[in-house]
This record gives sequence, C-alpha cells and structure tokens, in this order.
Amino acid sequence: MAPSKSKHANQTCVIPGGFTVLSLQFSTDSVAQHKICVKEHRVRAEKTTQRPLDRTLFVLNIPPYCSEGVIKELFSQFGPVQSVELREKPGSFEHSGPKLAKYFTPAQKQGFRVGYIVFQKAISITAVKSHPHDVPLVVSTEQRPVWTGLQKWIHQYKQSFAQPDKLQEAVDTFMQDYDKRKEEEAERQKEAAEEQLEDEEGWVKVTRGKSGTKTRPHSEVSNQKALQKESRKRKRKELMNFYTWQHRNTQKEHIAELRKKFEEDKQRIALLRAQRKFRPY
Repeated sequence: MAPSKSKHANQTCVIPGGFTVLSLQFSTDSVAQHKICVKEHRVRAEKTTQRPLDRTLFVLNIPPYCSEGVIKELFSQFGPVQSVELREKPGSFEHSGPKLAKYFTPAQKQGFRVGYIVFQKAISITAVKSHPHDVPLVVSTEQRPVWTGLQKWIHQYKQSFAQPDKLQEAVDTFMQDYDKRKEEEAERQKEAAEEQLEDEEGWVKVTRGKSGTKTRPHSEVSNQKALQKESRKRKRKELMNFYTWQHRNTQKEHIAELRKKFEEDKQRIALLRAQRKFRPY
C-alpha cells in the first residue's frame, strides 16, 4: 500500500468540465479543508481588457471569509496578481461607472462566491493548475491573519465609523469626478446639437439655452479647440457650398421655365376659347 500512496501523492485533481480542484485550509492548526475549483477563463464572446483570455483564472466555491485582498495574497505565490473580482454568480464584466468609496457602496451579501483572478503573466495560470490538490493553501497565517467570528464582527463595527476628514476627502473626490464627467457629456451634446442645426447651405441656427444655466469662462485651450473645429468644418464645406450654389441656380432656372410655359399655355387656351364662339351668320 505504501508504494501506491506515494505514487498518487502530489498530483493534480481535474474534474469534468476542465476544473482543477485545489484545497484551502484556514490555518495550519485546522483539520478540515475546503475545496475550490479553478479553470482558465476562455470566453470568446467577452473581449474586454479587464479579463484577458490568457491571464484570467476563473474560481468557484470561494468561502465567505475570503475577501478580494485575501484571494490576492493567497494566489500571489503563483505570480504577481493584477486584479481580483468577486461576484455572487458568473457573468460578463459590467462597467458600473466610477469606483465608489466604501461609504457609498452597500454591504455585500455574505456567502460563497465566484471569482476572476487576473495575473500579470500567463505562466501563473499554468502554475495554479499544476498545484497538487493534497497540498492545501493556507488562508490565515501570522503574516496575514484573517479574522472570523467575534473578532471579525468587532473589526467591522469599528470600521463602520467614518472619520470626518476621510469622508470629506472621499466626497470631494467624487464630486470632482462627477463635475468632470458632466462637463465632458455637456460638451459632446453641444457638439452633436451644433451638427444637427446646420442646414444644407452651411448656416447655423442660434438657439437660446435653458434658463438658469451658468456660463463658464472659455479658457485659451477651449478657444483654440473651437477655432480648429471651425477651420475643419470650413474646409469640408467649401466644395459642398459650391454645389449648393449651383443647385440653387438650377432651381431658379427651372422655376422660370415653368412660369414661361404657364404663360404660353394661358395664351393658347384663351385663343381656343375665342375660336369656339357661336356665329350663326
């Protein structure tokens, strides 16, 4: 029996579906082990830079006591980790706008989750998949302790109190980003409206803005951009204006020709009526 045991030791465990089974051990003193399943993330339909196909690892059955920081430290032994994303269920990457501070994000549900780990090098994926299933990954060590139970609740309670200076800094940062995004959106809408208001002859209809809107002083950079934009429009419409003028003259000549034919038809009808007059003698 001894040779058979040594023969199967330090081998990987691959289950149907292409998943490799890894063992998690909360601490070196723990007896029980937890199993997670990992697989290289290869979804062709998802072409995003946040999850590159050759450097992303898909993980199932992540326990609740493993946060994104814990997962990053745990898998750093296989190579530098670029990012970690934990979700309640698998799905495509969704850009939810700017990243909010912890004061403005709702509390996450505690439960088993799935994760997407992005490494900096593709060789790290191979290292994870070749890790023996009977060699557990220790979650909590002296260098990186993980709190559970009463200690975790006390820590979360202390972290729930917001420091006024840090809260104000987070609010100011969010408002600066919000104002910047609104200015960019207003600029895009203004450019789109200007392009729609231009008629075929190159005239621009000037409309009054909404009441209560505050105008901001134009900087030198914005004025330069506006001049460059007008120059490009002028060059693009030089040839188009020539054809517009030619088309307008053609329309005028056509209208004059129609009026001339109309007058000739009136004279011909009047002559016919005069010839049909009744003359008995």
